[in-house]
Amino acid sequence: MLEAKPLCIAGTLALFFVAGCNDNTPSSSSKTSVEQNKKVPGDVFDLSPWNILLPVDADGDGKADRVHNGDLPRYQLDEFFYLDADNNMVFAAANKAFTSPTSTNTRSELRQVYPDKDGNVPSFDNPKNYFALASHPNTDQFAALGGRMEARLKVNHVSTHAKYEDKPPAFSVVVGQIHAGKLDALRDEQSGFGWGNEPLKIYYKKYPHHEAGTVFWNYERNLPEKNPDRIDIAYPVWGNGWNDNTDPKEQGIALGESFSYIVNVYGDTMYLTFSADNHPTVEHQINLANNVDAYGQVDSEDDPVGYKNDWLFFKAGAYNQCSTKDAPTFRYPACPGTGDWETDKADGNYTSVSFSHLHVGAAVAVK
Repeated sequence: MLEAKPLCIAGTLALFFVAGCNDNTPSSSSKTSVEQNKKVPGDVFDLSPWNILLPVDADGDGKADRVHNGDLPRYQLDEFFYLDADNNMVFAAANKAFTSPTSTNTRSELRQVYPDKDGNVPSFDNPKNYFALASHPNTDQFAALGGRMEARLKVNHVSTHAKYEDKPPAFSVVVGQIHAGKLDALRDEQSGFGWGNEPLKIYYKKYPHHEAGTVFWNYERNLPEKNPDRIDIAYPVWGNGWNDNTDPKEQGIALGESFSYIVNVYGDTMYLTFSADNHPTVEHQINLANNVDAYGQVDSEDDPVGYKNDWLFFKAGAYNQCSTKDAPTFRYPACPGTGDWETDKADGNYTSVSFSHLHVGAAVAVK
């Protein structure tokens, strides 16, 4: 996937840079003193290892806008990516909005990148912009072996409407991911390598008639896109909302209630830790270089070497799962949306997530 050009404009959605851009594009001359002094996410969070994809098209190229990591430290976008009064980094996306060319799900979501010592970021088709598993046959090509992401957050809102309420993605948002590179250079028609599958998606889901929601994580079988066995396997943390509409009651996580996750990919294994006040800490692990699931059972439908040969990166934010697409597969709950933010927000057709902590770094050894 090609990256959009850096944004250095002021638009009707109150998109602005508080300081000048780091490329050669002129910055807006219409900034006010309030904008110059406004506190932004980069004042509180280290955004140097990230760029962001947003649910708007301010540059008019017909695609969701991507802001590059060099511009993020003094950037915000009112309503969709900003710092709240409690210094939380807020991400929001309506059900219907601009998104990436390969997806029908909108997002306000950070994507991990690996700047060099001069702050330059390799292209998306360069392995130096990814981490790999320890058993990858060409480990020396990558920026890192494994990695670690930790976050504390609360979900403020998920879409309250869906045409197909029984489809698993309805009423949900993904707040953390490991993604594989979707690259022609890697793609193999006989395997999942290079197809951009996701060995990890951390979900929050809340049915409208429940007081609390559920947290779970999904592993996607690493198979070609058209393979019917390419499905998500869900693992419950607090509740099991992926395909179970049972009310989690006090075992669930309410909107506005904080919880934390740690994702540590060390060697070939992904170690997951979930914690929240007044809830049991939950730990899972899975070897990402074979087809043994997180319960220790062989999954004969998955690729035998899992994600061993893939290029991997972290993502975090609000990845809205309430797609407006109406299609037969389980992925499309046909959620409503007009494309007008104020209307969709008033109707409850959006998602919003606030992070109080987010950090990515090197993998931590596990004994």
